[in-house]
Amino acid sequence: MRTFRLVIACPDGVGIVAKVSHFLASHNGWITEASHHSDEQSGWFFMRHEIRADSLPFGLDEFREAFAPIAEAFSMVWHITDSGRKKRVALMASRESHCLADLLHRWHSQELDCDIACVISNHNDLRSMVEWHGIPYYHVPVNPADKQPAFAEVSRLVSEHAADVVVLARYMQILPPQLCQDYAQRVINIHHSFLPSFVGAKPYHQAAARGVKLIGATCHYVTEELDAGPIIEQDVVRISHSHSTEDMVRLGRDVEKMVLARGLRYHLEDRVLVHGNKTVIFD
Repeated sequence: MRTFRLVIACPDGVGIVAKVSHFLASHNGWITEASHHSDEQSGWFFMRHEIRADSLPFGLDEFREAFAPIAEAFSMVWHITDSGRKKRVALMASRESHCLADLLHRWHSQELDCDIACVISNHNDLRSMVEWHGIPYYHVPVNPADKQPAFAEVSRLVSEHAADVVVLARYMQILPPQLCQDYAQRVINIHHSFLPSFVGAKPYHQAAARGVKLIGATCHYVTEELDAGPIIEQDVVRISHSHSTEDMVRLGRDVEKMVLARGLRYHLEDRVLVHGNKTVIFD
């Protein structure tokens, strides 16, 4: 069923839900899902509504025009999207295939409601797997001595394919600040650690050296600060002294796949609201 997704964040106060609900009801809007959260610490209110598109007498442009006075009155940060328009995803990977293969399988099985526009990699290892799915594969090598040309090409490809979101499916390069700014809250990364612990390289080796009993993975938005962006999803798996570093890597890969897929799904369905460096997830 095609729906419109209305997502709102604004300073908390009396009458927000009533005003939005009255607006929708006055236009015969049929709400199929409603989620609200009041954050006492920040004093902000968050809302997500799904409305049957066929119940409204207008499209998105007319909706935006009619709703604008309410949004202005409550100082809302808001947007509305159409579930009938699939978001375009650009995937990026290096040599490890587990996250990329999992996303391709979920897309091929229609578990992820999106269009995968292309895959960009700094290596050629995964080309045959990607092209089997009929998806364009771009090999963009990164010269450690001068990374700027490579990332200029990455930016060009993302723009050329009109990607709405970029997913780093174990892409083992740090994006430059400009790219992070240009695609703020539209670049999703999977970090093989339960952040904020063990940031940077080889977190499983760090965890093994520390003797932890839980390892995990974190899906987050990419910012200029390494591994410090708003967290979308996390999960963990229990380990013990009997697990080797290789065991931890194997177990961790399973967690990484699940966490990245869930995080991407939340983003595709407009379930992630970012406020500062925190997120509200209406799952």
